[in-house]
Amino acid sequence: MVKKINIPPIPLSTDPLKTALVKTTGILLKSGKDVDEKLGELLLDVQKMNVYGDGKTFVDLVPAHRLKSIKEEYALLKKDPNFDLREFVDRHFYDGRDESYRRAYESSPDHTPLEHIDELWKFLERRNRVTKGSLLALPYKYIVPGGRFNEQFYWDTYFIMLGLASGGKWLAIEHMMKNYTHLIRKYGYIPTANRTYLLSRSQPPFFSHMVRLVASHRGRKALRDYLPYLTAEYRFWMKGRTKVDITEHSAYRRVVRLPGGVFLNRYYDNKSTPRPESLREDIETAETSGRKDASRLYLHLRAAAESGWDFSSRWFMDPLDIRTIHTADILPVDLNSLLYHLEVTIADGYKASFNLVQSRAFRKRAQARSVAIQEYLWSETEGFYKDYNFHHGVHTSVTSLAGVFPLFVGIATQEQADKVADVIRKDFLQPGGLVTTLIENGQQWDAPNGWAPLQWVAIEGLRKYNHTDLADEIAKRWLELNDKVYATTRKFVEKYDVSGGEGLGGGGEYVLQDGFGWTNGVYEALKRDYRP
Repeated sequence: MVKKINIPPIPLSTDPLKTALVKTTGILLKSGKDVDEKLGELLLDVQKMNVYGDGKTFVDLVPAHRLKSIKEEYALLKKDPNFDLREFVDRHFYDGRDESYRRAYESSPDHTPLEHIDELWKFLERRNRVTKGSLLALPYKYIVPGGRFNEQFYWDTYFIMLGLASGGKWLAIEHMMKNYTHLIRKYGYIPTANRTYLLSRSQPPFFSHMVRLVASHRGRKALRDYLPYLTAEYRFWMKGRTKVDITEHSAYRRVVRLPGGVFLNRYYDNKSTPRPESLREDIETAETSGRKDASRLYLHLRAAAESGWDFSSRWFMDPLDIRTIHTADILPVDLNSLLYHLEVTIADGYKASFNLVQSRAFRKRAQARSVAIQEYLWSETEGFYKDYNFHHGVHTSVTSLAGVFPLFVGIATQEQADKVADVIRKDFLQPGGLVTTLIENGQQWDAPNGWAPLQWVAIEGLRKYNHTDLADEIAKRWLELNDKVYATTRKFVEKYDVSGGEGLGGGGEYVLQDGFGWTNGVYEALKRDYRP
């Protein structure tokens, strides 16, 4: 039972943000028992005052004492006109990272990019066997992305694994796979990362690709070994199929039923409150949106966070305005392509386990999804795969690199792949690789930014359909851009400006991060295996 906290009345304010915070307080205090939400007023005030500049900093700190006593002291001291909020937080919370990880990595000026990455893997390795604040314990070591991200993030990990595999670091991969099987056993799915405030959502489901990667090293036995975990993840994404009849638009959680009874999926979140790590930004978005139901907007923001594309014009009615976000109304190309791959991998796992009945059943599910993707997510007019607004029955207006995922998993026909390649070459190819969308709006998953995971997906998808010249050109341009930035900064960064210039990416809710896990992984995999 959640203990209610009596909050004294707050005078009416003309500050829209303060007003929104007051309205939100009750929602947050009733929404669960996670450590971040138990902070109550303290969380609201720290984020409202923007004490750390980056809201993730506070929710990642570890309480030095029992939260109950911290909150009681805070309720008393905050009334003092000379009260210093930052000093109070510094006294009662601490950075749980080891001292060596609190500084930026210092690269050797003599290291080649691959030597730099090899050393950086050691710096990005973490071990956390005891839950500390919001950071959940994991049984084995893991690689973090870097910068503000000190957790084992779901889809980042696959692209990190690509680099580790290329360098022969299979033990590190096995350790992270064991962490994911641990999380699936405990929660029934893989959360965004091992943080309490990230347990309400997942991320793009790359677990089946991780299993295939492991199987490439130790054979089909891996398909049998991981089959229970693959099916558990599938149940998570498909939960609610029996409840769509009682909902508007035949959608429940992450499942949407389309005419004819076929199911596709959407990104979602199990909560509809502001994200604790971006509370100030979410409340400002809601307050200025003019929407009467702020909780619905928070759900769309959280669903976009589950997509990994937080944020992008993909999710906006008006591509230039985040306040028009409607993520949960959209059937995404990438998600449904990845779930097709999950269904095929489960079918192969059952086949390897000599259960041919279940293997055929999942093969049929994969085939049905493939047909639905072709029917609803292919635009013959544009010659490209597009996200689909199932509320309005139309494709969304934004064309994005998500459209290459059907090639990546082998759904497209050769004719469709040829058309996709034409669009990629004409619209997306830039001096430094592929741009994420064709919209420039200040969001990080839009132009002019390019991201390592999307370069990989596009390169592999195009190669699968014999567009090797274009795939090689993308790889060449991306590697050259990475090398250029490394030569001037001695860093690999989270995202890049592929349009030209110095190459450093920008936009979004936080400053550019270096490290950087998936950039390192894709660079190493391409550099070692790329053959122009």
